Amino acid sequence: MSIELRTADDTIRFGRSLGRVLRAGDLVLLAGPLGAGKTTMTRGIADGMGVSGRVSSPTFVLARVHPAGARGVPLVHVDAYRLGGDLSELDDLDLDTDLEQAALVVEWGEGLAERLSEDHLVVRIDRKPDDVRTVDLEPRGTWTSRVGELSFAA
Repeated sequence: MSIELRTADDTIRFGRSLGRVLRAGDLVLLAGPLGAGKTTMTRGIADGMGVSGRVSSPTFVLARVHPAGARGVPLVHVDAYRLGGDLSELDDLDLDTDLEQAALVVEWGEGLAERLSEDHLVVRIDRKPDDVRTVDLEPRGTWTSRVGELSFAA
């Protein structure tokens, strides 16, 4: 599934549609180059989940926990960029424990965080020179049937 996002608002709206279907135990990996819109999309995901707290890039703290809102599912937002592929540092974050009770969104986690769950969704964001983003969804495991739950219209 490929989606075109023309504006930052489209990116947030798409994230919001994804956030509305996330539940405890879900793993979403956001992939794309610097400036692609991964944190912007996470803002939309948080809004769709109804979690509390300001969403900003967790680059320096590695992970932020946003308490559950009305839907009862907290969001753990991780930026794995500084881990540089170091699996031991990922293990130190104890994300597999968080995954039992929360939805986990990992920026820069491809090639590293998918080992946390066979069931995950890779959201690949490509930024074109005109700032339009193309999003490709790569569902794994149970996400192959769940990706149809997303409802988004740009």
